[in-house]
Amino acid sequence: MGQDMTLTKLRLIEGVWHGVLSRDRRDNWQPDLVVTHLDQTIEGVEVEEDRVEECWYVRVPIPADRLADGVQTFLIRDRREDEVLASFAIVAGDALAEDIRAEIGLLRAELDMLKKAFRRHCVETMDE
Repeated sequence: MGQDMTLTKLRLIEGVWHGVLSRDRRDNWQPDLVVTHLDQTIEGVEVEEDRVEECWYVRVPIPADRLADGVQTFLIRDRREDEVLASFAIVAGDALAEDIRAEIGLLRAELDMLKKAFRRHCVETMDE
C-alpha cells in the first residue's frame, strides 16, 4: 500500500513543515502518520483531508527543544506500513559555520590552482 503514497514538501515556515500527501487509490483510507526525531515522536502533527483536490495537507510543528547545533533530521512515516514517506533536516549552529569555512578554504585553494594553470596555458599558447 505504501508505494501508492507520495508526500511532497510544500514549505517550512514559522517553525512548521508543510506538505501534501497524495495517494493513487481512493477509498475510505485515512493516513496514519508519525513524525520522529532521534526515535522520539513529535506531537501536534496535523493531517487534513481536501476532498476536492483528493489529497491530505500535513503540518508538522518543529518543537524548539529539538533544535540544536548540527543536523537535526525528522522522519515522516506511515505508521501502518512503517515506511518513510519523507524526511527533512534542519542545520544550525557553530558546526555549520566551521563546515562552511572549511569548504570556502578548499574552494579558494582550487581556484588558485586553476588560475595558475590558466595563466600557464595562456603563456604557452601565446607563442603558437
